[in-house]
Amino acid sequence: MSQFVDTLIATANAGGRLRGVTTGEPREAVRTTWAQVHEQARAMAGALVSRGMARHDAVAVLAAEPSTIGPAVQAVWLAGGSVTMLHQPTPRSDLAMWAEDTVRVLNMISSKLVLLGAPFDQLAPVLDEHGIGYQLMTDLANGTPLAEVVEVDESAPALLQLTSGSTAEPKAVRITHGNLLSNITDMAACAELDPDSDTMVSWLPMFHDMGMVGFYTTPMTMGIELVKVTPADFLTGPLLWAELISKYRATITAAPNFAYALLGRRMSGVDDDDAYDLSSMRLALNGAEPIDEKAVRMFTDSGARFGLRPECVFPAYGMAEGTLAISFPPPFTGLRLDYIDAEALESGQRAVPVSPSGSPSVRSFALLGKPLPGFEARIVDQSTGEVRGEREVGEIHIRGAAITPGYLTVDGPLATQDASGWLATGDLGYIVDGEIVICGRAKDVIILAGRNIYPTDIERAASTVEGVRAGNAVAVRLDAGTRRERFAVVVESRKADDPAAVRVLRKQVGARVFEAVNARPVAVEVLPPGTLPKTPSGKLRRAAAGEQVAARLKSTDG
Repeated sequence: MSQFVDTLIATANAGGRLRGVTTGEPREAVRTTWAQVHEQARAMAGALVSRGMARHDAVAVLAAEPSTIGPAVQAVWLAGGSVTMLHQPTPRSDLAMWAEDTVRVLNMISSKLVLLGAPFDQLAPVLDEHGIGYQLMTDLANGTPLAEVVEVDESAPALLQLTSGSTAEPKAVRITHGNLLSNITDMAACAELDPDSDTMVSWLPMFHDMGMVGFYTTPMTMGIELVKVTPADFLTGPLLWAELISKYRATITAAPNFAYALLGRRMSGVDDDDAYDLSSMRLALNGAEPIDEKAVRMFTDSGARFGLRPECVFPAYGMAEGTLAISFPPPFTGLRLDYIDAEALESGQRAVPVSPSGSPSVRSFALLGKPLPGFEARIVDQSTGEVRGEREVGEIHIRGAAITPGYLTVDGPLATQDASGWLATGDLGYIVDGEIVICGRAKDVIILAGRNIYPTDIERAASTVEGVRAGNAVAVRLDAGTRRERFAVVVESRKADDPAAVRVLRKQVGARVFEAVNARPVAVEVLPPGTLPKTPSGKLRRAAAGEQVAARLKSTDG
């Protein structure tokens, strides 16, 4: 049997009888022990097997509430299958187009079954219309408990994690049982997880790897207390996040840059110094993208009067291709920045350390810790394939027990590792004293006159202009790979409907960017809040923004 499933069951029968998951906040909180989640999962697994589910079947899940998703996901694993969390339609979605995209995904992963839960059970007629097979989760809840777990080996897929790229050309990362257990075990050790004292709070979506693996599967596997709400709960009232940390004395949470900035802004407007108690926090994880120092400072500065200690900030490096986490810093060391010379970085691809001066010739990047025990990391020159040395910038390659064996695509399986087991991440960075530093995505780097300009430098400069929403500035490549390569900047602002204010913002953003990178954007666009394209987890989609800007510039030129 899979050691991962073995561990799930052992936890349910031991510490899982004492600890569990609280859902339903802020309306009606319901606590379910991990042992009870396992009982629910056994009943659902029994129903699935009795209705024809077989070993290694790919099962898709479409639901919003963690209270129903969690048992359903474990049920699929107990029945020997793999789970794919489908992208959820929004109120603005074209349901016919969404259904077509969903059929494409289901065909790609060879799935004939969707587990449907609230509020998406209302989509049953749409699924019927498109011939998509489904089971309502409510119909599975009263199944006869599965007598014997369906055994699979460590190489069997457990998760087929959809990437956040184009829905027209979907891709799923194949994460095996062995991958999951390796990464969860390493994360637990390096984050010093303690079932007796830790409580995790999360609003991250369960269709995202951090929400599913980091903040549901990990506490379920390790027997750690969890408080789980939905992204809609957080976005409706961001201060709920702080309320839950206070109420449950949470020690661990996670979010992308924009969310820390948003919570920081909202906390700064709270008059009562005793409104929250954030002193219990020991790990506020931020990963999977270059860390935004401004967003982190906004969070820690605003949280300080509520007892938040800045050392709890936990900048990490991760990606679905490594199951979830690749490197962790030592706990409770906070945001540590490496200051380097801008010219040496842009023209020589070297990270030469300098004193922090605040001048445009200095760049700063977060130190993201050493690779987890199950990983190796190296830096490779993209042109020559040679391994680079300390503080030399190149593409990050990783190797280890948690690396996915490959993707599933509409054109068939696609290997991710070379003959020696190395995976090219597409991230540019360097290594300092064994710690990983990320500069940006290789595909996003803007090349001007032999200089590699990182979009994060442009975005940080644009975000310093008053009126630009924190975490909502994006730099995009135009005419990439040609002699005419250039870039534009797109920002969100509440002043977007004021033509005079927009003219001022464009001028100020252009000037601030020029000061920072000694290059001027060909265009600065100012959009209203909520307009920039983002991934389901809230990260900016530079490529999509670039396509939109290029189209608008082309129509203007025409």
